Order: sequence, then structure tokens, then C-alpha cells
Amino acid sequence: MTLESLFEGVNLQDYYMGKVTQVYRSNCIAQVDNLSIMADRSRFNASFRPNTINYFVIIDSSAGLFLGEIFENKASRKNIYEMGTSSEEKPMDYHEICIDTIAVILPESNKFQVAGFKTLGIGDKVYIATDEIYKLYLRSLEFSSEAEEPLPAFATYIDKAQADVILKPSTLFNRHLMCIGATNSGKSTTALAILDKLVSSKRKALIIDPTGEYKNAFSNEEITKLTLGVDTTISPSKLTMDQWEKLFETENSSQGAVLSEAITSLRYMKKIHEDSYYFKVGENIDEVQENLASVSKDDTDFNIELLPEQIQAESVCEPDRDNNYNFKYRYDTLKANSNASLVQKIQYQMTNTKFLTFFSNNPNMYNLLDVIEEFVHLPEASLYIDTSALGAAEGIGGMVVDLVSNYALSMDKINPFVFFIDEVHRYAKSRYSDKEFHGGLELLAREGRKKGIFLYLTTQNPKDVSSVLFGQIGTLLIHRLMLNDEIHAVESHLDDHAIKHVRKLNQGEVILTSVNLLHNMFIHVIKSERPQDNDTPVL
Repeated sequence: MTLESLFEGVNLQDYYMGKVTQVYRSNCIAQVDNLSIMADRSRFNASFRPNTINYFVIIDSSAGLFLGEIFENKASRKNIYEMGTSSEEKPMDYHEICIDTIAVILPESNKFQVAGFKTLGIGDKVYIATDEIYKLYLRSLEFSSEAEEPLPAFATYIDKAQADVILKPSTLFNRHLMCIGATNSGKSTTALAILDKLVSSKRKALIIDPTGEYKNAFSNEEITKLTLGVDTTISPSKLTMDQWEKLFETENSSQGAVLSEAITSLRYMKKIHEDSYYFKVGENIDEVQENLASVSKDDTDFNIELLPEQIQAESVCEPDRDNNYNFKYRYDTLKANSNASLVQKIQYQMTNTKFLTFFSNNPNMYNLLDVIEEFVHLPEASLYIDTSALGAAEGIGGMVVDLVSNYALSMDKINPFVFFIDEVHRYAKSRYSDKEFHGGLELLAREGRKKGIFLYLTTQNPKDVSSVLFGQIGTLLIHRLMLNDEIHAVESHLDDHAIKHVRKLNQGEVILTSVNLLHNMFIHVIKSERPQDNDTPVL
């Protein structure tokens, strides 16, 4: 593309500013020859203010047409009242602008691309970019060459309200998306704005909502809604031992071993059709071990209501041989004291009546895994899962997320979908140990893209998310952050200009940064008209 074709329909000299006088690796300095352009702005759009910063220019170079953004604007005169009259110019007066090099159009191309190792030259001419050039830049921002229908506009560019943000789904999601922001920064509003565009354009979404704030945002015709513990159950036999440990937040490996032994004992009792726990005090050790060894991989079901009693029954030890050389278990007070905290946690979980309803085999309710298996194979179908009825315990949420992640990943020939998890920091770590709940999510982040599963996560603090999981995120929507450690966690995704503005973002304003974009975007999210139960009460 040539300079004349880029400025087609306008007088090129009206947009001329000056020439490059200093060149650096990522930016340059130009001296303004046309000083009148700094005062007369009547023929330019209000988005471009030549006497300030953050507007775009075109530099005509032998390597191509470079797009630059002004980040510093300075004049030699100290008295601003002298700068209004060009007739009083002094021989040593000058006006300089500092330009950050963003992209380049090569002679054989018709869109902007990353400049790479291409640099400007001394004497290259600088012109103010027109609105049409800016629109061409916006169309060039996405690296994706996929022939897919873009999402409807969900935001506008800050200070350029007439320019809508219209992106392809692959740009946002193909390297996973995370929305970050402090409380009341507009994080949930942004999440709903994007989910609205996904669902309304018939893209698939699986939504896990720990608070229920999105429940009324979508109609029953648009999306299938499940409430765990109310209309949806899961069989205890479907959970792995690792997931049981997440659910009950075992503090250490010994508690995990006791939990595993108790579940195996209950599986044996279910196998022999006994509706009670396995009492071991006084029982022959060899006989008990033989019975437990008979439990096969197909004997997976058990009565979860008996779990606290069974853990107490596991508080036994092996005594010395008796006169007949027989082993019999005896009660161990030390083990009983060690298991007491685990029993209390399980009993506390079971005080929630929805808990026992959820972990059951009720044929009159939906089975969670059956619904997910149907969902992943249906085109244009979305699924909403409300976990709020199970309580606020992190263990339940972490277990459900881990279970759904692993089960979805095990499916073959699925229709691609976005897996949305709100407030993912709730599932960061156990309150009782350093164990993380992210095992299934980390595996999904690494392997999910191959099957068409794309994560969309929201969190208040990126430090609460596993470094392995955060390292797999390629696109970030960054709302206002205040703490230094939070900003430090995302600074590798931002340039110096963006880092300085993270603390200055207003509610609803976002920095969109992605490996799929030519440059960071400063955008303002358009609030969705869908209802959302997240209003802050007034004192």
C-alpha cells in the first residue's frame, strides 16, 4: 500500500506534521515543521488532538508505512502565551513529538502487522492519521485468519465512542480468557456482556455460577439451567478419591488415607447389601482385610450418610498376638483423636440438606454427568449450573469444577464450547492445607484447546490462581487493580503505558491484552440489558 492510497480522498499536505530526527529501537522523535497544525484543529476529528498525546500518526519510511502513537509532546518555549503566534518564532524554537512504533504496512500488503525488526529512518515524514486509517488499524488488530463470524460489539474504545469493539471468538478464547479486577470494578458486568454475545449468537457455553447471580440473565429457551442439590444429583460412585479429598478438604496425607479406607469399607458393605457401617473393633484382622480385598473396581457405590460413623470405626490398631495366634482389632484412642477433625468437617458438610440430596441416586432428578455428556455433543446448546444451593464451602465448588473438567475432557467428538467459571479464586486452595483445587482446570487449560474447550475465568486477584493455570492464559481483560502484587502478576502482559493506567481505570473500563492482538486495547464495556443479581446494597 502506498501513502497516497492510504490518504485517498484528502489533501495529504493538510495532515503533514514534520520529520523524524532521532530513531530508537521501539520509538522515535520527530520535529514538527507545520506548527500551525498544533493550533488549527477545525478540520480534524475530536478523537485526534495534535497538541496533546495518545493520537496516531503515519510515518512514511523506505521499509513501509509505520503507524505510531504519540506518548510525549513538548515545545522549546517556556512561555505558553508566546506559542500562539508563529510570527514571533525565534531561530532556536522547535516543537518535538515522541512516537511509539506500533505497526507497519508493507508495500505489498493492505493491513497493519507487527513491525518486528523494521525501523524508521532519519528524515522520514510524519502525518496525522485519519479516521479511515484508524479503522484500518482496528481491522488489523486481530491475528486470526479464521473465516468466522465475529461476535456482536460488547465494548467501545475509550475516548473513541464511535468505534465499536468487534472481535472474532477465536481472538478472545482460543488461548483461554481471564477477567481480572478488584471488587466493584465492573468484572461481573464484563463477564455478562461477553456471555450475552456468546449465547445470543448461538455459540455454546457451559456456565458454573457459585453465587447464582447469572441465573435470571438467560431464559429457559436460550439455555438449560441446573441447580445442584435441587434438581440435579450425582452418584457417589462417580467421584475419584482425589475428588473426595477435595470435597472434604483433607488436611494431610494421613487423613486422605483414612478417608480412602472408610470409603472402601462402605463399598464392601454396599456390596453385601448391608445398610450399616463396618464395625471393626474385635474383628479378625485377616478376615477384615480379605473382605476389603474382595471389593472390585465395579463395586463403586456406597452410602455417603454413613461416612462419619465409618471414619470413627477406622480408629483401630493391631494388638499383639493372643494365645491362639489370632489378630483382632482394638480401639485406638490416638487415631480417634487424629480423625476427629475430619469427622467434624464431614458432619458440617452434611448439615446442609442439599448436600445429601446432591450425592444420591434419585431417578426423578437430573444426573449431572449425563447432562454434561448430552451437552457436549449438542450443537448450539448452552448449559448453566448453579452451585449456590450447596453452600459457600470451597471444597464443594472445587470438587464440582474438577469433576466437570475431567469428565468434559474425557469426551470425544464434542462441539466446541466456552467453559465459564465465575470467581475462580474461590477454588484456589483449601482452607486447611496447601492443596490446590486446580488439577482438572490445569489439565483443561493445557489440553482443552485440542478438543475445542476454551476457558473463560473471572477472579479478583491473579495471585490466588495457580501459576500453572495462569501461565496458560493468553488473553486478559484487566479492570482496575490497586495492590502492587496484583499489578506485578499481570505486568508481563502489559507495556509501560498500560501498567501506569491500571490504577486509573474507571468502573467498566478495561485493558484488553492478548497474544492474538497486534496491540493492547483500552475499552469501555457496554453493559448488557440482561438482569444480573449483583447490586451492592446501600447503607
